[in-house]
Amino acid sequence: MTGKTQTSNVTNKNDPKSINSRVFIGNLNTAIVKKGDIEAIFAKYGKIVGCSVHKGYAFVQYMSERHARAAVTGENARIIAGQPLVEVKHS
Repeated sequence: MTGKTQTSNVTNKNDPKSINSRVFIGNLNTAIVKKGDIEAIFAKYGKIVGCSVHKGYAFVQYMSERHARAAVTGENARIIAGQPLVEVKHS
């Protein structure tokens, strides 16, 4: 390990206080793109407290709603591994 703090796999869809700081990322080529890649791309918008990757999509949980909004604005339609992220949105 490189000394980097691991983020949780939990993105807490049941907590009403944190739901607006959660970002859904759809149309994701998860055969190529891994959790570390998602974290590296989305970390520039704020502190990530959780990241979960599933087949074809992922969720990123930020500390604040402001960071989630910035990520949605900045990454929607970005092309990763040859596919546009067309569904980056608050979950």
